[in-house]
Amino acid sequence: MALTAELLRQLHRIHTQLADLRDRLDRGPRRIQVHQRNVEQMEAALAAAQDAVKQTKLRIDRKQLDLKANETKVAELKVKLNAAASNKEYQALVDQIAATEMAGSVLADEILEAFDKVDALQLAVAEAQKNVAAGRTELAKTRDTVAAESQVVTGDVARLEQELVEAEKKLPGDFRPEYNRLIRSKGSEGMAEMAGGVCQGCGQKVTLQMENDLMMDKAVSCKSCGRILYLGE
Repeated sequence: MALTAELLRQLHRIHTQLADLRDRLDRGPRRIQVHQRNVEQMEAALAAAQDAVKQTKLRIDRKQLDLKANETKVAELKVKLNAAASNKEYQALVDQIAATEMAGSVLADEILEAFDKVDALQLAVAEAQKNVAAGRTELAKTRDTVAAESQVVTGDVARLEQELVEAEKKLPGDFRPEYNRLIRSKGSEGMAEMAGGVCQGCGQKVTLQMENDLMMDKAVSCKSCGRILYLGE
């Protein structure tokens, strides 16, 4: 069979379309991975926010126990104060009670501040939960979209692959090895249109002899990039 510009144009079109479709198939899983990583980051932020609430509540519990112990100590000191045997002992107990009550006051303030912090942290938890829910919804939508697109694109790939098989049957036997070599190594980039005396693959000007050979449907490769050339319509 003769090597014609029409056949080469058809082959290049098919290879280009197949490359684009296969790239779309490859992008699908990557899109899912991006959303999956986003969800994982949101879940990690949620877990950190929930842990911050937990740890703050534990600190409140410990401070409340300390405050209760402090109040017990003040009560015990007041009992001792009533039984003081001297003015010196009495004054020492008064000072100790004052210091203990001051420490208790500080603890009470810290507990109130911690409760305020818990409220703020719980708001952060609620926001993180919303983010996780939205991220999971977006991930599910992306999976559905990719699955639907993949089904359509896979069908298009199968149709074009069959079209390619039929088109390649028309290639001359002596040209097929060079064609196969370039397609294996460069894919759709193994072919290029020649227009205006220039290889459209690399921009290199071709010789008049190469143009004449192309017009006579001879096999011509770009001397710069090695692509199989064909005449544009």
